[in-house]
Amino acid sequence: MTPVELSRTVLCAVRRAVDDGELSVVVPPQAVVTVPGPGGCGDYATNIALQLARPAGQPPQRVAEVLRPYLLGAAGVSDVVVTGPGFLNISLQAAQGSVALVSEILRSRSRSGVGYGYVDRPTGQVVQLHAPHEVRAVVVMDVVARVLRSQGALVRTSCVARPEREWTEVLGVEVDAYGTPDAPAPLEVNVRPVPAAPADPVSLGRDAGRWALLHPAAHDRPRITSEYLSQREGNPLFRVRYAHARTRALSRNAADLGFDAHPGVVQDVRALEIALADHPRILAATATQHAPDRLARHLLAVADAVTPFLPTVLPRGEEKPSAAHRARLALAEAAGTVLAGGLSLLGIDAPDHL
Repeated sequence: MTPVELSRTVLCAVRRAVDDGELSVVVPPQAVVTVPGPGGCGDYATNIALQLARPAGQPPQRVAEVLRPYLLGAAGVSDVVVTGPGFLNISLQAAQGSVALVSEILRSRSRSGVGYGYVDRPTGQVVQLHAPHEVRAVVVMDVVARVLRSQGALVRTSCVARPEREWTEVLGVEVDAYGTPDAPAPLEVNVRPVPAAPADPVSLGRDAGRWALLHPAAHDRPRITSEYLSQREGNPLFRVRYAHARTRALSRNAADLGFDAHPGVVQDVRALEIALADHPRILAATATQHAPDRLARHLLAVADAVTPFLPTVLPRGEEKPSAAHRARLALAEAAGTVLAGGLSLLGIDAPDHL
């Protein structure tokens, strides 16, 4: 069961509770499912009880206790625990979570234009992004627009003046309009990170220049240095791209050995599975908060979680490929898929070789 499928399961539980007269609420259009926070347990958690408490006229913990048996009866769910003010912590049956997660990520590669964590249909949300004539603001706006579109929003971008030629040709920025808008009232600048000046990110090229502007939080001044061009562990951009390239190399090497990926149970990779499962939530938060640094830091977390695992994927010596190797390869390919998709949203290349 993937986070998306579990979200539907949670909504189904709410609907059944409403039909049975246990709750008197309007079933919401979506239920947020994330990895458990501090004090939580299980595979996933949802705050649906806190969301419904006020319209239901009941305390969140009471709403959670009402929903708990409906969730326990759902296919693939092994346990449900209520923690804190009313969080529902859901444990999936053995191997249900990890195998379904990897399967969903790998399936996303074959869906044209719909990556893992994307919304598969328009939401009707319309967003106007307007940036000052400053390189970091325009690059941030470009990425926020990409992520918002991945979440089903219709986005239009504009800048107070025409972007510099180097911003479009070198950094790959795309802006829909610039200058004084033809509108009843002036547009409000709503993308305003701390400027990069006086440093010039164009000198780093597209990939390193974008990363240098996007990785720091909006309130932090970016450091535009040549360290982002170095191929060593201290460079976070290199770690992300290297992890992706390693996953692609493993796929090529596995093909040479005559086997391919097949999702299965993999032991002792909980941190990696948590990072992969959290990707849809990170995309949603990046879109809502207009914060591409959240996506950049998440990709770094995925890279750092998968890199120690990669040496275990292929058979060693005279060892023959087994179901365990195919399962590990599938997990590695899933991580590579998330890294490639995230870098693409940041406007950064994810090369197969480094």
